[in-house]
Amino acid sequence: MSAAGTTAAASGETTTLRRNLVALGTIARREVMRILRIWSQTLVPPAITMTLYFLIFGGLIGSRIGTMDGIGYMDFIVPGLVMMSVIQNSYGNISSSFFGAKFGRHVEELLVSPMPPWVILGGYVAGAVLRGLMVGVIVLCIAMLFTTVRIPHPLVTLSTVLLGATIFSLAGFVNAVFAKKFDDVAIVPIFILTPLTYLGGVFYSVKLLPGWAEAATHANPIFYMVNAFRYGLLGQSDVPLWLAYVLMLAFVLALGALALWLLKKGVGLRS
Repeated sequence: MSAAGTTAAASGETTTLRRNLVALGTIARREVMRILRIWSQTLVPPAITMTLYFLIFGGLIGSRIGTMDGIGYMDFIVPGLVMMSVIQNSYGNISSSFFGAKFGRHVEELLVSPMPPWVILGGYVAGAVLRGLMVGVIVLCIAMLFTTVRIPHPLVTLSTVLLGATIFSLAGFVNAVFAKKFDDVAIVPIFILTPLTYLGGVFYSVKLLPGWAEAATHANPIFYMVNAFRYGLLGQSDVPLWLAYVLMLAFVLALGALALWLLKKGVGLRS
């Protein structure tokens, strides 16, 4: 290929990449604007719910429990409650938003556009992750009203939140793809996500459980995310940190590949 041809090809690739990045930013910005436009539904309810958790579990019950693994009970539940809010809101944001696009039939406009699947997926996931981060920051600020929040390992804290939010954003996307009605979007959070979250070591240490229950808890992926985040905030974890990261990265890759394949094939999207 001549020098002119090589330059033209490189210029074309640059233009395509720039166009894709603009499209990615547009979808993400639309998702963020949707979150902020209905902030009373997306940001306020988690703040109220977590405040009640801190008051009831941390203040009333925690004062009678005392310590958990040598840590004040209020301090112990902070990482779990923050992670729980991030997980639930990341999942809920993308599952409702993308299913709404399916229901309104305007997702078809995205599918017939020149945008590759990774741009569509990336835009929706970015919006969901940002909502999870916003809610996480709000809950962390609320926690500061009840206890002193220290972050001895900020890199672990931030990376765990990002990975956890990404995992459940991708899971919510897959849920929305297969959902045929609004009830299908609510089934997974109610019957799967909520039990896994409550049984993921948010309110207790796994060391308190009998052998069979401890083994079952170790099969819960949320348990690893909560403990990695707890290490970032408190410097203590019930699982090796490297194992938590391996598991989280594996889920990101697996769910990301599945979501891209579903988008490429148009499963559940093309009538």
